[in-house]
Order: sequence, then C-alpha cells, then structure tokens
Amino acid sequence: MANYILLLTFTPEGRERMVQDPDCVQRAVEMISIPDTETLGLYAVLGEYDFVNILTAPNNETAARFSMELGVLAGVHVTTMAAIPVARLEDSLNQEHTWREHPWPEGPEIDDSTNGH
Repeated sequence: MANYILLLTFTPEGRERMVQDPDCVQRAVEMISIPDTETLGLYAVLGEYDFVNILTAPNNETAARFSMELGVLAGVHVTTMAAIPVARLEDSLNQEHTWREHPWPEGPEIDDSTNGH
C-alpha cells in the first residue's frame, strides 16, 4: 500500500456548506467506499489549506478516484501527493547503484581559458 497526502481547500460552495454543516468534510471522507483505501487521519489546518487528509491506497489511480470523489462530496479542491517514507527512499538510494560515487555522467571537457571568445 502507498501513502498519500491530500491537501484540501474549500470551493465557495464548500465553504458555505461548512458553515451550515461543520461535519460535512468528515462525513464525506466516511462516505467514500473504495476497496483497499483507508483514511489514516483528517486534520483541520491553519494556512493555505483548510484540511489535510492522509490516505493509504494500492496505487495512484485509486488515490485519484478517492480524491475526485472527496472533491465532489465535500466541495473542496484537492491536491494529492504520493508520500514515500524516508527510510524506503534511503533504501532505494543505497541499493547497488552507487549514484553518489558518480553523480554526473561524464561529459566533454570545457576550456574556460577562452572566456567565451
């Protein structure tokens, strides 16, 4: 399963809905029934976004479906980001490809002595 961070901002209609029904976002998350998905947390936040939802899903397509359904049901714009645990990323970087030893491909030597002339 993969982890996803969903950043939610209200549409004008969603903001009106929230004023009338403060539980609308939580209910929308609970209403979405997509196999193999689970919301790990829903947080109201300060700043550019109104809510953050943390989701597990088997793949990007399933996460995208969840995001679209949430946007429609809750009246929010959703920015969805795949989240890779740092330990898994480090393991990937430390595998047999020693990119740190040769970070840049070999290229032609550049003669700086002419200074562009």
